[in-house]
Parts: sequence; structure tokens; C-alpha cells
Amino acid sequence: MQAAIPFPNLSSELFSISLFGAEFALRWYALAYIAGILIGWRIAVALVRRPKLWPGDLAPMTAAQVEELLTSVILGIIVGGRLGYVLFYQPGYYLAHPLEIPMVWTGGMSFHGGLLGVILATWWFCAKHRIDRLQTADMMALATPVGLLLGRLSNFVNAELWGRPTDVPWGVIFPGYAAQDCGQAVGELCARHPSQLYEAGLEGLILGLVLLALVLRGALKSPGRIAGTFFAGYGIARFVVEFVRQPDAQFISAGNPLGLALHVNGYGLTMGQILTLPMIALGLFLILRARPAE
Repeated sequence: MQAAIPFPNLSSELFSISLFGAEFALRWYALAYIAGILIGWRIAVALVRRPKLWPGDLAPMTAAQVEELLTSVILGIIVGGRLGYVLFYQPGYYLAHPLEIPMVWTGGMSFHGGLLGVILATWWFCAKHRIDRLQTADMMALATPVGLLLGRLSNFVNAELWGRPTDVPWGVIFPGYAAQDCGQAVGELCARHPSQLYEAGLEGLILGLVLLALVLRGALKSPGRIAGTFFAGYGIARFVVEFVRQPDAQFISAGNPLGLALHVNGYGLTMGQILTLPMIALGLFLILRARPAE
């Protein structure tokens, strides 16, 4: 095996305590969710407190309404993320074990499902309060990348959602039998693409900076432009990273070693790529139709 990077000595738990004979732990992934939501909330509040950024120098909602929206968003993330994972990735298993569907603490959340849940929750909120949906979508689009960045970094800390085997010098030797089951020669270690870090950089850091730059250049004056850029940018980044990301085990078989969810003669798309195509199309549509509001 060529040069590779050993996985750092990281724990998936920030700390744990024992209470009444039970063990309770704060995990980095949970902390990433909490921090991402809180930071996103503060970004949204900061935006609505700057009316000159918006069409007609009028923000789409008040800071108090942003706080009310936060509750709907949290429910959308949890319910949508869990149901998305159940329906998109393991429908057969959960059809046979329906009582496990609400057990979010066992793991299994889908970004695309969470996104759909947030969209539906926001749509309902805007209809209830008669708030412009596109402007609200722009606000939330700018608030989202920081959560993606933290979430992907926590995936790396947890040594999960790693990439395909590789011989690039920055390949990481992730721990665990599954990560080391690469079909390599006996005694050799398996290095994999740190796809979590690729996604953190593309979907979180770079996309977030691009959106911020557009906002500073007045893009919020054209409702839908920021949301469209987010959808298209995330979709393209995820589509590209899927080429080096290890697919979920249930998609891999002897006749389909690449884990393609849709394939013909060895060529096709992963489930992640399939789910990003509607996002890219929606994003391009929103960008093309965005016009400065009077």
C-alpha cells in the first residue's frame, strides 16, 4: 500500500455520564446538529435585521417570526430526515421492523429527506403567516451551509460515511472491519477517500462563501437566486463526491460492486446522485427565473 494517513485518535463522544444505572453521552454528531441549527438561526435573524438587503428595503419577516419558524424547521429536519432514510435507503428493512422507524438515536438520517421536511414545514409556515416563500427560502439557504460543514466534520470524527478505497497520498485508514474490508491482500491496510471532508469543504465552506458573496452583492433583491444557487451548488457538489463515496451496504452486491442504485451494464448512478438531480434542476430553474423585485 502507498502512503496514507492513519485515522486520528478521536472519540465519537464529547463526554458521557452515568445516571440511575444508564449511560448518557453527548456525541459530536448531535452537537453538530444543535450548533448548526443555532448558528443558522442567528444568521437568519441577522439577515432580517438588515432590511436594505431585501426587495423594497423590507425583510420578509421579523426576528420573532424567525424564532417561531425555527420550531417548524427542527421538526422538519428530524421527521423528514428519518423518513427519508427509511424510504430512500432501507425501505425493506423498516417495512419488516416498523417499530424501529422512530428510533432516531440508533442512527440513520437522510439529508434529502431532511431538506424535503424543511421545505414542507417552511411552506406551511409561510402560508400561515402570508410570508413570501422565495425570500424565506433565500434566507434559509444562506443559513444552511454551516450546518452541513459541521455535520460532515462530525461524520469524519465518527469514522462513518467514508469513501471508496484509494491509493492517493491523502487517503485515510479508517478503523473498523467494514472500513478495512476492501478486498486487499492479507496483512495490508485499506486507505479510503475522506469523502466526509470533501463534502464539508464543497457543500459547507465553499458553497457558504459563494452564497455570502452573492448576498453582499445584492442577490437577495432577486428572490430565488440564493436558494437556487444553494440547490444547484449542493446538488453538483454531492453528485461529484458520490464518485468517490462508498455507497450504503444494502446497494452493494456481487454483480453490483459499485453500489449503483440505477445501473445498466455496469454504468449508472448511486442513490445519492439520483436524489441530487431534482435539486440541480430546481436550482437552475430558480436561478434562471430570478429577477430583481420592485
